[in-house]
Amino acid sequence: MTAKTAAKTAAKSATTSTDRLARLLALVPYVVNRDSVLLGEAAAAFGVTEKQLIDDLNLLWCVELRAPDPYCPIDLSYEGGEITVAEAESIARPLRLKVDEASALLVALRMLAEIPELHDRDALSRVIAKLESAAGAAAAVSSKVAVEVDARGGSADPARTAVGVLREAIAAGRRVHLTYYVPARDENTERDVDPMRLLVVEGTTYLEGWCRRAEGVRLFKLDRIADLSMLDVPAEVPDDAEPIDVDAGLFRPSPQDEAVTLELSPRGRWVADYYPCESVEELGEGRLRVVLRTPDARWVRGLALRLGDQGRVVAPEAIAAGVRGDAARALARYGLA
Repeated sequence: MTAKTAAKTAAKSATTSTDRLARLLALVPYVVNRDSVLLGEAAAAFGVTEKQLIDDLNLLWCVELRAPDPYCPIDLSYEGGEITVAEAESIARPLRLKVDEASALLVALRMLAEIPELHDRDALSRVIAKLESAAGAAAAVSSKVAVEVDARGGSADPARTAVGVLREAIAAGRRVHLTYYVPARDENTERDVDPMRLLVVEGTTYLEGWCRRAEGVRLFKLDRIADLSMLDVPAEVPDDAEPIDVDAGLFRPSPQDEAVTLELSPRGRWVADYYPCESVEELGEGRLRVVLRTPDARWVRGLALRLGDQGRVVAPEAIAAGVRGDAARALARYGLA
């Protein structure tokens, strides 16, 4: 394909008003986050010609921001082939993913995690876990979709996939070694597991097995397994080890778990739908007070930080103080404390 043909193809793909609007909204944070960008570099990044990009920039002159002043146009320049943008704080943040966008991205990432030859599974596991956390309720839709890559149509050996290795280990009664990513602690853990079964719950594939590290039955999400190997050791699942009743839900709080009370704004009500709550109380004006239990206070602190102004920890005070401390340290790194 010649450069001229490529340019025509790019022009044809960018003609709809919807495409152009999405490009304009993405163009501002793209330039602002880089201070300045060469015209050709930006055009290549967005798959358009330099002429189309200049047309977009000229359209941005017409954008009027209503705050802080009654009239506050975006200040931009592309003289000398270098783009700079200023006075665009209100639209300088990256776009938030919509439910369908977050779902499609998560499904695609989980499918990628099933590819046999994937080398950087560790990084992918982290991306999936962090995207699930950031998407919140928007990620719930993707959990209804089960993804499994059939390697029979290619040259890959199915036994090299995580599912293939685990099926082989279960059939042979062999122990496996996992490098497993734990998002609550943002770390990889090494553990030996005696596999019991593979199961799919709400569209996500899990390994259920006797974890030698935890000395108990545990579920492991396959897309968080960074590395996997079958050991030349017989699996020895204790006779009293009982499979987890997934019909009752994956999350089953224990009486020993700490009870945490949160007050949620109308925009934070998704927490009551997304996480099992011990109690839910309407406070009026769309606000909620919920109580949930957790064995890990760090997880609740992470949830509170993600909620921002959508909710706050009311009790216990130790966790609320921890959230304030986490927030202060985060703001200090941005020079905003």
